Amino acid sequence: MITTNKQPKITLVGAGPGDPDLLTIKGLKAIQKADVVLYDALVGKGVLDYIPDTAIRVYVGKRANDHRYSQEEINELMVRYACLHGHVVRLKGGDPFVFGRGHEEMHFATEHDIEVSVIPGISSCIAVPELQQVPLTCRGVNESFWVLTGTTKAGVLSKDIAVAAQSSATVVILMGLKKIREIAKVFRKNGKGDVPVMVVQSGSTDNEQVALGTVNSIENEIIKKKISTPAIIVIGAVVGLHPALNQKLKTLITQH
Repeated sequence: MITTNKQPKITLVGAGPGDPDLLTIKGLKAIQKADVVLYDALVGKGVLDYIPDTAIRVYVGKRANDHRYSQEEINELMVRYACLHGHVVRLKGGDPFVFGRGHEEMHFATEHDIEVSVIPGISSCIAVPELQQVPLTCRGVNESFWVLTGTTKAGVLSKDIAVAAQSSATVVILMGLKKIREIAKVFRKNGKGDVPVMVVQSGSTDNEQVALGTVNSIENEIIKKKISTPAIIVIGAVVGLHPALNQKLKTLITQH
């Protein structure tokens, strides 16, 4: 199958949350040396601008209701392009190993005796709250954070959310916007109706939108702000440290 003089290799590159300036230098160097780039829908346009004109670009989708290729097909494409052209960069939004199926792709490539390397990316689960000045952990407020998927492979709500809702940890939920009603119900069941919630659409990009509220009110806030996917959900006391909520609290204290 190998028809190129170049050594076939695959590099899994995390593209970060969307802002091209948040791509790592190592990731940039890999992209600039690519013969082929297979990229996801969540990769920021600015990041795609770094792809050399000589490289073949292949859009593989992987977004809610936009699965251009199945995971199995993507695996096959990576190996085929590596054998035909040499260096394939598999460019993935966020980090390849945080709900990115990076390990599956790495395993498939190594099974076909193709060299694979991984370049971590800045995950939106950490970067997006930080850009909103919300810490995932804060001394005296909480001691840990959970990062969960809102939707499992079977399309149902992750059972881990019910476990996380019982803790005092910050809970960051990816791919969960369409299940926000179910998520809120789980937290209310655990007496967390008044806990602050932040939902951020397209974090770190020009299309960023933010909805702030509580478990009880966040559904209405999402509708008001017309929040859509891709979005992350952050639930926990630390969300109360967001500048907008913190200022509101100070105002209420002053008035009383």
